Amino acid sequence: MWIALVVCLALLTINVVVGVYVERKLSAFMQDRLGPMEVGKWGLLQVFADLLKLFQKEDIVPASAQKQLFLLAPWIIFLAVFGSFSVIPLSSGNFLQGSQTEMGVMLLMGIVSLDSLGILLAGWTSNNKYSLLGAIRSAAQLVSYEIPMGLSILCVVLISSSLNLQEIALQQGIFSQQTNYLFGLSFLDWDVSQVGGILTWNVVRVPFFFFLFILFFITSLAEANRAPFDIPEAESELVGGFHTEYAGMRWALLFLSEYGMMLLVSVLGVILFWGAWYSPFPNLGSLRLADWTNGTPGTITATVLGFIWLMLKTYILIAIQMWVRWTLPRLRVDQLMYLCWKVLTPAALVFVAISSIWSMFM
Repeated sequence: MWIALVVCLALLTINVVVGVYVERKLSAFMQDRLGPMEVGKWGLLQVFADLLKLFQKEDIVPASAQKQLFLLAPWIIFLAVFGSFSVIPLSSGNFLQGSQTEMGVMLLMGIVSLDSLGILLAGWTSNNKYSLLGAIRSAAQLVSYEIPMGLSILCVVLISSSLNLQEIALQQGIFSQQTNYLFGLSFLDWDVSQVGGILTWNVVRVPFFFFLFILFFITSLAEANRAPFDIPEAESELVGGFHTEYAGMRWALLFLSEYGMMLLVSVLGVILFWGAWYSPFPNLGSLRLADWTNGTPGTITATVLGFIWLMLKTYILIAIQMWVRWTLPRLRVDQLMYLCWKVLTPAALVFVAISSIWSMFM
Protein backbone atom coordinates (compact mmCIF):
# COMPACT_ATOMS: atom_id res chain seq x y z
CA MET A 1 0.00 0.00 0.00
CA TRP A 2 2.82 2.43 0.87
CA ILE A 3 4.47 1.79 -2.49
CA ALA A 4 1.17 2.57 -4.19
CA LEU A 5 0.81 5.86 -2.26
CA VAL A 6 4.35 6.96 -3.17
CA VAL A 7 3.60 6.14 -6.81
CA CYS A 8 0.34 8.11 -6.57
CA LEU A 9 2.11 11.17 -5.13
CA ALA A 10 4.71 11.04 -7.91
CA LEU A 11 1.91 10.51 -10.42
CA LEU A 12 0.01 13.57 -9.17
CA THR A 13 3.11 15.74 -9.44
CA ILE A 14 4.04 14.51 -12.91
CA ASN A 15 0.40 14.74 -13.98
CA VAL A 16 0.14 18.46 -13.25
CA VAL A 17 3.41 19.21 -15.09
CA VAL A 18 2.45 17.17 -18.15
CA GLY A 19 -1.22 18.17 -17.96
CA VAL A 20 -0.59 21.93 -17.90
CA TYR A 21 1.80 21.76 -20.86
CA VAL A 22 -0.46 19.47 -22.90
CA GLU A 23 -3.55 21.57 -22.19
CA ARG A 24 -1.77 24.75 -23.25
CA LYS A 25 -0.61 23.14 -26.48
CA LEU A 26 -3.97 21.49 -27.14
CA SER A 27 -5.91 24.73 -26.58
CA ALA A 28 -3.42 26.57 -28.80
CA PHE A 29 -3.90 24.01 -31.56
CA MET A 30 -7.69 24.32 -31.33
CA GLN A 31 -7.42 28.14 -31.51
CA ASP A 32 -4.85 28.14 -34.34
CA ARG A 33 -1.93 29.52 -32.32
CA LEU A 34 1.40 28.17 -31.05
CA GLY A 35 1.11 28.11 -27.26
CA PRO A 36 4.32 28.10 -25.13
CA MET A 37 7.40 28.41 -27.39
CA GLU A 38 9.97 30.68 -25.74
CA VAL A 39 11.17 28.78 -22.64
CA GLY A 40 13.02 25.64 -23.73
CA LYS A 41 12.56 23.56 -26.87
CA TRP A 42 8.88 23.83 -27.96
CA GLY A 43 8.22 25.62 -24.66
CA LEU A 44 8.82 22.44 -22.66
CA LEU A 45 10.37 24.36 -19.75
CA GLN A 46 7.53 26.87 -19.45
CA VAL A 47 5.78 24.87 -16.72
CA PHE A 48 9.01 24.69 -14.68
CA ALA A 49 9.46 28.45 -15.09
CA ASP A 50 5.92 28.95 -13.77
CA LEU A 51 6.67 26.68 -10.80
CA LEU A 52 9.85 28.64 -10.03
CA LYS A 53 7.82 31.86 -10.09
CA LEU A 54 5.24 30.39 -7.71
CA PHE A 55 7.97 29.24 -5.31
CA GLN A 56 9.29 32.80 -5.16
CA LYS A 57 5.94 34.47 -4.59
CA GLU A 58 5.08 35.76 -1.14
CA ASP A 59 2.51 33.73 0.78
CA ILE A 60 0.04 36.55 1.49
CA VAL A 61 -2.76 36.12 4.04
CA PRO A 62 -5.48 38.83 4.06
CA ALA A 63 -5.51 40.81 7.30
CA SER A 64 -9.19 40.09 7.96
CA ALA A 65 -9.01 36.37 7.07
CA GLN A 66 -9.22 33.62 9.68
CA LYS A 67 -5.56 32.73 9.32
CA GLN A 68 -5.34 29.15 10.66
CA LEU A 69 -8.36 27.88 8.73
CA PHE A 70 -7.41 29.93 5.66
CA LEU A 71 -4.02 28.21 5.55
CA LEU A 72 -5.53 24.78 6.27
CA ALA A 73 -8.20 24.79 3.53
CA PRO A 74 -5.90 24.04 0.53
CA TRP A 75 -4.47 21.05 2.38
CA ILE A 76 -7.95 19.66 3.07
CA ILE A 77 -8.75 19.88 -0.64
CA PHE A 78 -5.45 18.29 -1.65
CA LEU A 79 -5.62 15.50 0.94
CA ALA A 80 -9.20 14.68 -0.10
CA VAL A 81 -7.98 14.10 -3.65
CA PHE A 82 -4.73 12.38 -2.66
CA GLY A 83 -6.39 10.18 -0.03
CA SER A 84 -8.86 8.89 -2.62
CA PHE A 85 -5.99 7.21 -4.49
CA SER A 86 -5.43 4.92 -1.50
CA VAL A 87 -8.18 2.57 -2.77
CA ILE A 88 -7.40 2.86 -6.48
CA PRO A 89 -5.80 -0.26 -8.04
CA LEU A 90 -3.16 1.02 -10.46
CA SER A 91 -2.28 -2.44 -11.81
CA SER A 92 -2.86 -6.15 -11.33
CA GLY A 93 0.33 -6.66 -9.29
CA ASN A 94 0.49 -6.54 -5.49
CA PHE A 95 2.80 -3.51 -5.49
CA LEU A 96 0.28 -1.10 -7.02
CA GLN A 97 -2.97 -2.48 -5.62
CA GLY A 98 -3.55 0.17 -2.95
CA SER A 99 -5.90 -0.69 -0.10
CA GLN A 100 -7.53 -4.12 -0.27
CA THR A 101 -10.69 -2.99 1.54
CA GLU A 102 -13.93 -4.64 0.47
CA MET A 103 -15.73 -1.28 0.78
CA GLY A 104 -13.41 0.55 -1.60
CA VAL A 105 -16.15 2.31 -3.57
CA MET A 106 -17.88 3.61 -0.41
CA LEU A 107 -14.56 4.76 1.07
CA LEU A 108 -13.61 6.51 -2.17
CA MET A 109 -16.89 8.44 -2.35
CA GLY A 110 -16.59 9.38 1.33
CA ILE A 111 -13.06 10.76 0.99
CA VAL A 112 -13.81 12.66 -2.22
CA SER A 113 -16.81 14.37 -0.59
CA LEU A 114 -14.40 16.10 1.84
CA ASP A 115 -13.28 18.21 -1.13
CA SER A 116 -16.40 20.40 -0.85
CA LEU A 117 -15.64 21.02 2.84
CA GLY A 118 -12.20 22.40 1.97
CA ILE A 119 -13.64 24.60 -0.79
CA LEU A 120 -16.29 26.04 1.54
CA LEU A 121 -13.64 26.66 4.17
CA ALA A 122 -11.36 28.40 1.65
CA GLY A 123 -14.11 30.76 0.52
CA TRP A 124 -15.54 31.52 3.96
CA THR A 125 -12.24 32.12 5.80
CA SER A 126 -10.97 34.46 3.04
CA ASN A 127 -13.47 37.11 4.24
CA ASN A 128 -14.05 38.05 0.60
CA LYS A 129 -17.56 38.15 -0.83
CA TYR A 130 -16.38 36.91 -4.24
CA SER A 131 -14.55 33.97 -2.64
CA LEU A 132 -17.59 33.12 -0.53
CA LEU A 133 -19.91 33.30 -3.55
CA GLY A 134 -17.58 31.01 -5.50
CA ALA A 135 -17.38 28.56 -2.58
CA ILE A 136 -21.18 28.40 -2.20
CA ARG A 137 -21.62 27.80 -5.92
CA SER A 138 -18.94 25.12 -5.86
CA ALA A 139 -20.45 23.32 -2.85
CA ALA A 140 -23.89 23.34 -4.47
CA GLN A 141 -22.43 21.93 -7.68
CA LEU A 142 -20.32 19.22 -6.04
CA VAL A 143 -23.05 18.00 -3.68
CA SER A 144 -25.61 17.93 -6.51
CA TYR A 145 -23.49 16.07 -9.05
CA GLU A 146 -22.29 13.52 -6.51
CA ILE A 147 -25.81 12.03 -6.65
CA PRO A 148 -25.92 11.03 -10.37
CA MET A 149 -22.25 10.05 -10.17
CA GLY A 150 -22.93 7.82 -7.16
CA LEU A 151 -25.91 6.25 -8.94
CA SER A 152 -23.83 5.52 -12.05
CA ILE A 153 -21.19 3.84 -9.87
CA LEU A 154 -23.98 1.90 -8.14
CA CYS A 155 -24.95 0.40 -11.51
CA VAL A 156 -21.45 -1.05 -11.89
CA VAL A 157 -21.58 -2.34 -8.31
CA LEU A 158 -24.88 -4.12 -9.01
CA ILE A 159 -23.49 -5.85 -12.10
CA SER A 160 -20.16 -6.73 -10.48
CA SER A 161 -21.71 -7.72 -7.12
CA SER A 162 -18.76 -6.09 -5.36
CA LEU A 163 -17.74 -2.81 -3.74
CA ASN A 164 -14.08 -3.73 -4.09
CA LEU A 165 -12.46 -1.77 -6.94
CA GLN A 166 -9.80 -4.45 -7.35
CA GLU A 167 -12.48 -7.10 -7.87
CA ILE A 168 -14.42 -4.87 -10.29
CA ALA A 169 -11.23 -4.37 -12.31
CA LEU A 170 -10.24 -8.03 -12.16
CA GLN A 171 -13.58 -9.20 -13.60
CA GLN A 172 -12.99 -7.40 -16.90
CA GLY A 173 -10.30 -9.59 -18.42
CA ILE A 174 -8.49 -12.91 -18.70
CA PHE A 175 -7.33 -12.89 -15.05
CA SER A 176 -10.94 -13.16 -13.86
CA GLN A 177 -12.07 -16.32 -12.07
CA GLN A 178 -15.69 -15.92 -13.18
CA THR A 179 -17.27 -16.67 -16.55
CA ASN A 180 -17.77 -13.74 -18.93
CA TYR A 181 -20.30 -14.10 -21.74
CA LEU A 182 -20.33 -12.04 -24.93
CA PHE A 183 -22.47 -8.92 -24.33
CA GLY A 184 -23.32 -10.41 -20.93
CA LEU A 185 -25.95 -12.70 -22.49
CA SER A 186 -25.50 -15.97 -20.60
CA PHE A 187 -28.31 -17.75 -22.48
CA LEU A 188 -26.26 -17.52 -25.69
CA ASP A 189 -23.46 -19.48 -23.97
CA TRP A 190 -20.68 -17.60 -25.79
CA ASP A 191 -17.93 -17.79 -23.18
CA VAL A 192 -15.27 -15.11 -23.81
CA SER A 193 -13.50 -15.41 -20.43
CA GLN A 194 -10.24 -16.59 -21.99
CA VAL A 195 -10.64 -14.46 -25.10
CA GLY A 196 -10.30 -11.29 -23.06
CA GLY A 197 -9.53 -7.95 -24.64
CA ILE A 198 -12.26 -5.41 -25.19
CA LEU A 199 -14.90 -8.19 -25.30
CA THR A 200 -14.76 -8.52 -21.49
CA TRP A 201 -14.71 -4.81 -20.63
CA ASN A 202 -17.82 -3.55 -18.86
CA VAL A 203 -18.86 -1.29 -21.76
CA VAL A 204 -19.10 -4.40 -23.98
CA ARG A 205 -20.25 -7.14 -21.61
CA VAL A 206 -23.03 -4.78 -20.43
CA PRO A 207 -23.90 -2.86 -23.62
CA PHE A 208 -25.98 -0.07 -22.03
CA PHE A 209 -22.93 0.81 -19.89
CA PHE A 210 -21.60 2.85 -22.82
CA PHE A 211 -24.45 5.31 -22.33
CA LEU A 212 -24.02 5.09 -18.57
CA PHE A 213 -20.36 6.02 -19.03
CA ILE A 214 -21.40 9.18 -20.89
CA LEU A 215 -23.50 10.10 -17.86
CA PHE A 216 -20.58 9.31 -15.55
CA PHE A 217 -18.21 11.37 -17.69
CA ILE A 218 -20.49 14.42 -17.58
CA THR A 219 -20.74 14.22 -13.79
CA SER A 220 -16.97 13.74 -13.53
CA LEU A 221 -16.45 17.05 -15.33
CA ALA A 222 -18.62 18.74 -12.71
CA GLU A 223 -16.78 17.02 -9.84
CA ALA A 224 -13.43 18.19 -11.23
CA ASN A 225 -14.73 21.75 -11.80
CA ARG A 226 -13.93 21.46 -15.50
CA ALA A 227 -15.68 23.46 -18.21
CA PRO A 228 -18.53 23.69 -18.98
CA PHE A 229 -19.00 23.18 -15.21
CA ASP A 230 -16.28 25.59 -14.02
CA ILE A 231 -18.64 28.05 -12.34
CA PRO A 232 -16.66 27.82 -9.04
CA GLU A 233 -13.70 29.31 -10.90
CA ALA A 234 -15.63 31.67 -13.17
CA GLU A 235 -12.85 34.26 -13.48
CA SER A 236 -14.89 36.74 -15.51
CA GLU A 237 -17.77 36.79 -12.98
CA LEU A 238 -16.17 35.87 -9.64
CA VAL A 239 -12.61 37.26 -9.88
CA GLY A 240 -11.15 33.77 -9.47
CA GLY A 241 -13.82 32.04 -7.41
CA PHE A 242 -13.16 30.46 -4.02
CA HIS A 243 -9.36 30.82 -4.37
CA THR A 244 -9.32 34.56 -5.11
CA GLU A 245 -7.21 35.41 -2.04
CA TYR A 246 -4.65 32.61 -2.43
CA ALA A 247 -1.19 33.24 -3.87
CA GLY A 248 2.10 31.45 -4.43
CA MET A 249 2.38 27.80 -3.51
CA ARG A 250 -1.01 27.61 -1.79
CA TRP A 251 -2.63 28.64 -5.06
CA ALA A 252 -0.42 26.05 -6.79
CA LEU A 253 -1.66 23.42 -4.31
CA LEU A 254 -5.25 24.17 -5.31
CA PHE A 255 -4.24 23.89 -8.96
CA LEU A 256 -2.49 20.59 -8.23
CA SER A 257 -5.71 19.36 -6.59
CA GLU A 258 -7.77 20.23 -9.68
CA TYR A 259 -5.50 18.28 -11.99
CA GLY A 260 -5.36 15.50 -9.40
CA MET A 261 -9.16 15.31 -9.47
CA MET A 262 -9.06 15.10 -13.26
CA LEU A 263 -6.70 12.16 -12.94
CA LEU A 264 -8.78 10.51 -10.21
CA VAL A 265 -12.12 10.60 -12.05
CA SER A 266 -10.45 9.45 -15.27
CA VAL A 267 -8.76 6.49 -13.56
CA LEU A 268 -12.04 5.63 -11.86
CA GLY A 269 -13.89 5.78 -15.18
CA VAL A 270 -11.34 3.43 -16.77
CA ILE A 271 -11.60 0.96 -13.86
CA LEU A 272 -15.39 0.94 -13.84
CA PHE A 273 -16.08 0.90 -17.57
CA TRP A 274 -13.03 0.53 -19.80
CA GLY A 275 -11.31 -2.64 -18.64
CA ALA A 276 -9.05 -1.15 -15.95
CA TRP A 277 -5.47 -2.39 -16.53
CA TYR A 278 -6.34 -4.92 -19.25
CA SER A 279 -5.23 -4.44 -22.85
CA PRO A 280 -7.88 -4.11 -25.61
CA PHE A 281 -6.47 -7.00 -27.65
CA PRO A 282 -8.31 -10.37 -27.46
CA ASN A 283 -6.96 -13.88 -27.94
CA LEU A 284 -7.78 -14.99 -31.49
CA GLY A 285 -7.18 -18.72 -31.77
CA SER A 286 -3.43 -19.34 -31.73
CA LEU A 287 -2.80 -15.59 -31.81
CA ARG A 288 -2.66 -14.99 -28.04
CA LEU A 289 -2.77 -11.19 -28.09
CA ALA A 290 -4.41 -10.86 -24.66
CA ASP A 291 -1.83 -13.18 -23.07
CA TRP A 292 1.11 -11.34 -24.67
CA THR A 293 -0.10 -7.82 -23.87
CA ASN A 294 -1.19 -8.53 -20.28
CA GLY A 295 1.62 -10.80 -19.11
CA THR A 296 1.46 -13.61 -16.56
CA PRO A 297 -0.64 -12.83 -13.45
CA GLY A 298 1.44 -11.89 -10.40
CA THR A 299 4.65 -11.10 -12.29
CA ILE A 300 6.49 -7.79 -12.55
CA THR A 301 5.83 -7.81 -16.28
CA ALA A 302 2.06 -7.98 -15.72
CA THR A 303 2.30 -5.15 -13.16
CA VAL A 304 4.22 -2.86 -15.52
CA LEU A 305 2.04 -3.67 -18.54
CA GLY A 306 -1.12 -3.18 -16.49
CA PHE A 307 0.04 0.22 -15.24
CA ILE A 308 0.91 1.31 -18.80
CA TRP A 309 -2.49 0.25 -20.17
CA LEU A 310 -4.33 1.95 -17.29
CA MET A 311 -2.44 5.22 -17.74
CA LEU A 312 -2.87 5.16 -21.52
CA LYS A 313 -6.64 4.88 -21.23
CA THR A 314 -6.70 7.45 -18.43
CA TYR A 315 -4.87 10.08 -20.45
CA ILE A 316 -7.20 9.52 -23.39
CA LEU A 317 -10.06 10.51 -21.07
CA ILE A 318 -8.08 13.48 -19.74
CA ALA A 319 -7.47 14.63 -23.34
CA ILE A 320 -11.23 14.43 -23.95
CA GLN A 321 -11.80 16.54 -20.81
CA MET A 322 -9.44 19.17 -22.22
CA TRP A 323 -11.13 18.98 -25.61
CA VAL A 324 -14.52 19.60 -23.99
CA ARG A 325 -13.15 22.54 -22.00
CA TRP A 326 -11.99 24.39 -25.09
CA THR A 327 -15.13 23.56 -27.09
CA LEU A 328 -18.19 24.22 -24.91
CA PRO A 329 -19.17 27.50 -23.21
CA ARG A 330 -19.75 27.72 -19.46
CA LEU A 331 -23.26 26.88 -18.21
CA ARG A 332 -25.33 29.27 -16.12
CA VAL A 333 -26.19 28.18 -12.58
CA ASP A 334 -29.81 27.45 -13.47
CA GLN A 335 -28.73 25.39 -16.50
CA LEU A 336 -26.23 23.48 -14.39
CA MET A 337 -28.82 22.57 -11.75
CA TYR A 338 -31.47 21.75 -14.35
CA LEU A 339 -29.08 19.32 -16.04
CA CYS A 340 -28.26 17.63 -12.73
CA TRP A 341 -31.68 17.31 -11.10
CA LYS A 342 -34.01 17.03 -14.10
CA VAL A 343 -31.87 15.18 -16.64
CA LEU A 344 -28.92 13.27 -15.17
CA THR A 345 -30.43 12.13 -11.86
CA PRO A 346 -33.64 10.68 -13.42
CA ALA A 347 -31.54 9.04 -16.15
CA ALA A 348 -29.22 7.55 -13.52
CA LEU A 349 -32.21 6.14 -11.62
CA VAL A 350 -33.45 4.50 -14.82
CA PHE A 351 -30.00 2.93 -15.32
CA VAL A 352 -30.07 1.64 -11.73
CA ALA A 353 -33.41 -0.07 -12.42
CA ILE A 354 -32.11 -1.57 -15.68
CA SER A 355 -28.91 -2.75 -13.96
CA SER A 356 -30.94 -4.44 -11.22
CA ILE A 357 -33.00 -6.34 -13.76
CA TRP A 358 -29.91 -7.20 -15.84
CA SER A 359 -28.03 -8.59 -12.82
CA MET A 360 -30.96 -10.92 -12.02
CA PHE A 361 -31.69 -12.33 -15.47
CA MET A 362 -28.50 -12.08 -17.54
